[in-house]
This record gives sequence, C-alpha cells and structure tokens, in this order.
Amino acid sequence: LLVESGGGLVPAGGSLSLSCAASGRTFSSYAMAWFRQAPGKEREFVAGISWNGGRTYYADSVKGRFTISRDNAKNTMFLQMNGLKPEDTAVYYCARGPRVGATQYEYNDWGQGTQVTVSS
Repeated sequence: LLVESGGGLVPAGGSLSLSCAASGRTFSSYAMAWFRQAPGKEREFVAGISWNGGRTYYADSVKGRFTISRDNAKNTMFLQMNGLKPEDTAVYYCARGPRVGATQYEYNDWGQGTQVTVSS
C-alpha cells in the first residue's frame, strides 16, 4: 500500500512537499518514483530514486526545481517541489517497482494520488 500526502493549492513560484508512506513490502528493496497526470494528458514520469537513494533521476521539466528523497527507516519517500509553475498542476502519484524506469508499466504498486494545483 502506498499513500501520498502533502498536495494542495499554491501560487506560482511557491513550494510544496509531498510524502509517500509505504507498507506491505520491504521498502528498502524497491525503487520508487513520482509520476503526475494532468487532465487530458498521459501519466508522465517526474522523478525516481534507487532502493538506497544513491541514484536519482528527473524529468527535464522539473530538473533543478524538484528533489526526490527517501527515508528507508521510516518507509517514506518525499518530493520537494520549489519554483512551482502552473504547468506543474496535476495529480501526483507515487509508485514502487524493481528498478527506476521512465514508464508507468515498470512499476507494480501505485498510490491513490494527491492533487497539486499551482495558480498563476
């Protein structure tokens, strides 16, 4: 089970921090990722992190603004989002899988999503 939290409404240029609490599998054995889906668009990769946090990956659209991290002792993953733009508005999902990949088909478990809205 994956449960996201931390979404909300923020003005452009603002910040939000998302969390993903995991249970049901050994958290430290899996890669984790954040995806997002805006209305009428495909679900897209945002950021991914290896099982021990040693490698991180970002979509070009968020590189330099978002930071992914994890705390294996607390079974939790995070996404710090700074410099938010209206085009970042979407439902954000956390995902768990055997390795970091840029497509949703590489992940086995998904959270229910949390809405992030950035006003202009």
